[in-house]
Amino acid sequence: MSQLSSEPMAVLPAAREVSAAAARVEDLVATLPGAAERSPEQRTAVTEARRHARDLADAFLRSHVDRLYDEVTADRSRFLRLDEICAAVAEAVPGLVPTRAQVDAELRLPAVEKEGLDIDQSILVSHLLRSDTAGPHLLEAMRRPTARALSLLPEFARTGVMTLDAVRIEVRDGAAHLTMQRDDCLNAEDNAQVEDMETAVDLALLAPSVRVGVLRGGVMTHPRYAGRRVFSAGINLRCLQAGQISYVDFLLRRELGYIAKIVHGLTGERDRAWDGDVVQKPWIAAVDSFAIGGGAQLVLACDRVVAERDAFFSLPAAQEGIVPGVGNLRLGRVANGRLSRQVILAGRRVSASEPDGKLFFDEVVGAEEMDAAVAAEVARMDAPAVVANRRMLNLAEEPQEWFRAYLAEFAVQQARRLYSEDVMHKVTRFAAAPRAAAVTG
Repeated sequence: MSQLSSEPMAVLPAAREVSAAAARVEDLVATLPGAAERSPEQRTAVTEARRHARDLADAFLRSHVDRLYDEVTADRSRFLRLDEICAAVAEAVPGLVPTRAQVDAELRLPAVEKEGLDIDQSILVSHLLRSDTAGPHLLEAMRRPTARALSLLPEFARTGVMTLDAVRIEVRDGAAHLTMQRDDCLNAEDNAQVEDMETAVDLALLAPSVRVGVLRGGVMTHPRYAGRRVFSAGINLRCLQAGQISYVDFLLRRELGYIAKIVHGLTGERDRAWDGDVVQKPWIAAVDSFAIGGGAQLVLACDRVVAERDAFFSLPAAQEGIVPGVGNLRLGRVANGRLSRQVILAGRRVSASEPDGKLFFDEVVGAEEMDAAVAAEVARMDAPAVVANRRMLNLAEEPQEWFRAYLAEFAVQQARRLYSEDVMHKVTRFAAAPRAAAVTG
C-alpha cells in the first residue's frame, strides 16, 4: 500500500465516480445491438457516455496516478509488466480500465465490432508514462527478462539453438542469429510473433556465449516470394482487420519490450549500481527484399544494417491510418526532417541502391554476398569498446526521458487511430486484397 495513505484507492470519492460512470456505460451497451449494428443515434449515445466516463478517468489519474501505481506495485517493490499493471488497476479501481476477461473477449471480435476498450487502457498508460515516478519504473519493468526466456535459458545456453514458432535463434562464433520464420506471411507481425521475438532477444542478451545479435528474415513459402529471404512486411493487416492485434500485448509490448531491449538492453538488480551494469549487446539487421513498417522500425533500432542491392525501406503507417511505433522518433536520427516527412507522411520507399539508401543501410551487396557481409559486420561489432560506445550513442540520441514522453503521447494517439472510421475502412479493404498486399504494413 502507498505510504501516502493506507486507504484503498477504490474508496476515494473520485474513484467511485469513475466506477459509477463505467457501470452506466456497461448498462447502456447491454441494452443495444453490437457495435457494428447500432443506429447513428445509438452510436452517439454510447460515444457520449464513454467520453464522460473517460473524462472522469483522466481527471482521476491526473491527481492519483502515482498513488495508484504504488498501490498495485507495493510501493514499486514489484516489477509488473504492462498487462499485469492493467489487470491490477482494473481490480483496484473497477471501471477505470477493462478487466482481463473484457480484454480477452474484445480480442475475439473483428475490428468493426469492438467497443474500443483499448482507448481506456491508453489513458492509463499515458498517465503512467508521463509520471516521473511511475514512468521510469514501468520502463524498467518492461525491460526485465521474461519468465519464458528465463525458463528456456539453461537449454539454450547448453545447445546454442532454440526454435520457436516465429523465430529460430542459433549461436555461431559468438553471434546469436535470430531468423524470423513466418514464411507464409512475409514475417508480418502478430501477437504470437512479438511474444517469440521478445523471448529470442532475451535469450541472446542473457546468454554469456553471445556477444552480437543478428536479425534476418528466413526463406519464404509465400507464392510471391517463394524461395527468397524476406526481412519483414510489418504488421499483419489480416490480423488487424480480424481484431487479433492486441493494443497492450502487441502495439505497446513490442515498443516497451523487445525493441527497447535491442536499443537499451535488459534491466535487472544492478541498474542503479555505480557501474550501471545493464546487459547490452550490439545488433545487426540483415535486410533481404524489404523492411516495411514494423520491419523498418527494427532496422532503425539496430546498430549496423546490411542489405541486398534490391532491398527497400518504407514506413507506410500513415497510409494505413496508424502511427509507426517509435519510428517517428528514431527516423529523425538517421534522416533529415524533410526526408522523414517524405517517408512517414507521403509513403516514400527508399531503395538500398539509391543515394538516400546510405542513410538506412550501412553495407549494400548482391544477394549472393549477404552471408559474407553479415559475417564481416559481426566481426566488426565483436570488439571490446563497441558495447560502451553504442550505449553512449543511444543515450545521446534517445534519452529515456524522450522515449518515455514520446510513448506517453503515442499510447493515446495510436489507440484513437485504431478506432477511426478511415482505419476501419482501410483494414477491411486490405483484408479483401490479394494476400501479398494484405499482410504488409
